[in-house]
Amino acid sequence: MEQTASQAVSEGTGLQDRVQQVLDTIRPHVQADGGDIELVDIINGVVQIRLAGSCVGCMYSMMTLQAGVERMLREQVPEIKAVEAVPF
Repeated sequence: MEQTASQAVSEGTGLQDRVQQVLDTIRPHVQADGGDIELVDIINGVVQIRLAGSCVGCMYSMMTLQAGVERMLREQVPEIKAVEAVPF
């Protein structure tokens, strides 16, 4: 039973690492416009991110989230079902 729990933890960590790698490739583009993006959690295939800087209150932030971030994550990490923004 301990091995199964350990495997589950390492799989979760592996998923989180892969998501973080994708976000790290997106981050410079978001930062170029004065914003930032932070991985908060991954729950049942749903990535929760926090938008910061000029992204907060920007009318294009949801378009960036859906058309950019979610699309890239779903392409590169097939286990991801959706992306949602969480408030501060």
